[in-house]
Amino acid sequence: MNDTAPILVASRTDTGHVRSHNEDAIGNDPHLGVVVLADGMGGYSSGEVASQIAVNTILEELQRVLPGLNPGELDPELGYTRQTMAVREAILRANHKIFQAAQQDTRHAGMGTTLVMAAFHGNQVTIAHVGDSRLYRMRDRRLEQLTTDHTLIQELVDHGYYNRDEARTAQNKNLVTRALGIEPSVAVDVLEGLALPGDVYLLCSDGLNDMIDDSTIEHTLLEAAPDIEAAAERLVEQALNSGGRDNVSVVLTRVLDTHPKELPWYKRITKILKRS
Repeated sequence: MNDTAPILVASRTDTGHVRSHNEDAIGNDPHLGVVVLADGMGGYSSGEVASQIAVNTILEELQRVLPGLNPGELDPELGYTRQTMAVREAILRANHKIFQAAQQDTRHAGMGTTLVMAAFHGNQVTIAHVGDSRLYRMRDRRLEQLTTDHTLIQELVDHGYYNRDEARTAQNKNLVTRALGIEPSVAVDVLEGLALPGDVYLLCSDGLNDMIDDSTIEHTLLEAAPDIEAAAERLVEQALNSGGRDNVSVVLTRVLDTHPKELPWYKRITKILKRS
């Protein structure tokens, strides 16, 4: 594996001003190109158990599997890359472990967690999510949400009952329709795309986007660029200043240009002549 990490990562998490404990969990492996964020739910302490199981399981599974795969190789049956299939299997493994833990300990009955993650391989990225934790991409100074919330309010937006502005202030806007650990199996949304040097990917729990809108997120990323550490700090600070009604977590990832540059043709000729 290339010793140079394909990504630069900055992350922050905060309990917020209202909750007594933090049920979010974040993790990353820059050399593997993996970032993960989970937002737990359940009875007291159960949410943080579920989110930590999710993050730990996914990182452990991908650390075991990804190094042995050829970047970009397609699964002949499904048409996705083998990296994407490995990501999906790791999430399903996490779902199984959370569900089993809830069945075995009544204190954790009904616990679950949202999940959003990205895995960078070669010049590609695999994005996967379950629930309402989001992933945004900043490219060419423009912010775009790449995931779609698995929530009741999003379904109503999709059917034309609300617009996006109305949805932000609607009651029960955080009722998720999918989460890890609630059922023995779960549907995982996956997306493959091109990762360009300079792209910035933002993973966040709803404690961020419930407190500040997308235009504020975009402005903050533009203002802090290229310092993603400062941007992560500022985003969490803004969520807290806007009320901090929930745990807030962000993971910012900048794609690096790790591919060796090819010499211009005239310099390659010069090198050949010098060797001969």
